Amino acid sequence: MKDGFIKCASATIDIKVADVEYNTENIIRAMRQAAENKAKIVVFHELCVTGYTCGDLFLQKNLLDSAKQSLIRIARESENLDITAVIGLPYVVNQKLYNCAAVVNFGHVKGLIPKLNIPNYSEFYEMRHFSEGKREVSYIDINGEKVPFGANILFKTMACEDFVLAIEICEDLWTAAPPSVNHALAGATVIANLSASNEIIAKDEYREMLLKSQSARLYCGYIYSSAGYGESTTDVVFSGDNIIAENGSILNRSKRFTNECVYSELDLERLVGERKKSNTYKLTDNENYVTVLLDMREGKTDITRYIDKLPFVPSDDKKREKRSEDILSIQSMGLKKRIDHTHSKTAVIGVSGGLDSTLALLVTARAFDSLNLDRKNIIAVTMPCFGTTERTHGNAVNFADSLGVTLIEVNIKDAVNQHFKDIGHDPSVYDVTYENSQARERTQILMDIANQNGGLVIGTGDMSELALGWATYNGDHMSMYAVNAGVPKTLIRYLVDYEAKRTDNEILKKTLRDILDTPVSPELLPPKDGKISQKTEHIVGPYELHDFFLYYLMRFGFRPSKILRLAKIAFDGVYDRTVILEWMKVFYRRFFAQQFKRSCLPDGPKVGSVALSPRGDWRMPSDASVNIWAKELETL
Repeated sequence: MKDGFIKCASATIDIKVADVEYNTENIIRAMRQAAENKAKIVVFHELCVTGYTCGDLFLQKNLLDSAKQSLIRIARESENLDITAVIGLPYVVNQKLYNCAAVVNFGHVKGLIPKLNIPNYSEFYEMRHFSEGKREVSYIDINGEKVPFGANILFKTMACEDFVLAIEICEDLWTAAPPSVNHALAGATVIANLSASNEIIAKDEYREMLLKSQSARLYCGYIYSSAGYGESTTDVVFSGDNIIAENGSILNRSKRFTNECVYSELDLERLVGERKKSNTYKLTDNENYVTVLLDMREGKTDITRYIDKLPFVPSDDKKREKRSEDILSIQSMGLKKRIDHTHSKTAVIGVSGGLDSTLALLVTARAFDSLNLDRKNIIAVTMPCFGTTERTHGNAVNFADSLGVTLIEVNIKDAVNQHFKDIGHDPSVYDVTYENSQARERTQILMDIANQNGGLVIGTGDMSELALGWATYNGDHMSMYAVNAGVPKTLIRYLVDYEAKRTDNEILKKTLRDILDTPVSPELLPPKDGKISQKTEHIVGPYELHDFFLYYLMRFGFRPSKILRLAKIAFDGVYDRTVILEWMKVFYRRFFAQQFKRSCLPDGPKVGSVALSPRGDWRMPSDASVNIWAKELETL
């Protein structure tokens, strides 16, 4: 359970209706298998001990006594297994029959949770047999042990402080006020649901929506197990649709109409981190709950869940296209409002033939189109200097021409050389002064052209550059509206690619494709043999790594050791551990040292859950120390 990961399982077993012995054997077999696979918790489906479709057989004492003996046997069989099993069975308490979930752990029945909402409509007629459970906890005797009985039970363990389990059963989730809401507000981070959800057309889609929504609203892990093949098919069919969800995402799901067990790891640190960030997620006093301790052995959890190396970029093509359109719309809408509010006549952008300025110009064109303004009032300025190559200069010119904007060229070599004379700098010394003088000269030109034409300077820098401080203070760091400030570098490439795919302008398409193939570079050092000599990722490191670090640092507040662990999985076969750790150290050092640049950023639209605006998502002192993080990095 290192780093807050806990492996869980959702199991549908083969059953025979009312054959308790057969079902019990399969439950024990599946429980042992889950334990062998290192799962710490396995959830079985509703009434799995007897079968859900027993009908009036639920009123037969023979069946109920057999179910009780089955529970005792399952508990005994779990004695040497490092696993918590949640099983479904009918159980009589105070002369009433309840549809229950039993929590079994290291040889003991640790709790019995009754179903609160009993459906009695359409194909369901549970009220014929079962009574509604209560939230209040009482105690009953099971095989000589005092066992809590009621819905308000939280199961915890000393082995993992963030693991808090609570139970709801099938219909409980489908109601207007699911018990899991109260459970989560009382501190539960994991909800188990034992279900017998029959299959009809499109019900699986609704079921998925429910689980995604509930796990997202509650910032919880949700383990859902449903009855499958083996139940009576008199009127209905059960598909065994088992789902493990976390915070709105499906981690694993069984193939429907097959009985199987699915596994995944819940990231409890991530869930607790989300709750800490949300001040509207208000934990309530859990005095009405009974807390039960589970025995669990500590150990490292092997991670089998998918870790995306590009967390800012949807892996699904359709989702990525939709996300691209949404982001471009957010960016252009923000700029549209700023242009409208300031009554600007023009927009001025420095174009370099690189990705960032390309995206900024595409966004500006969209904003002008939505305002019904002539694109000729967009002034694209190319400012060649010592590092400019024919390729990037040509792409900048072709790009501006194909968009139908006004193109101005201002060669800044003489101005920069004059500046070197003024300050006594040797132009053969390619240091930070040599580089930054060019960036600040370009910004001065853009600002003055904007003044001449009653316009705004549109910033081109992206969020990844802001995270690393890879911007010249009061150079490309500054603008009058920074449209790319909320977009990471790894995502910009896909946004430009999206625009390349959708345009009918062949020249524009070809130019965008070549820009996408051009190495990322500020082009502040002279080229070699006509080619770019200064490649950003050779200096500060691969942006795909830095964006990965940024995402998990900002989104969940993970410590470096956990981020490194995830990165090793995500980039397996791409970068080895040594390389990842080397660039991680660079990331943390630069992220802390360069906050002063982020503290005075120009306005720009937030587009995702991670943002660096000092007025919104990230309020960090410019003088904060990196020592705690650096010390941990040195131990890795």
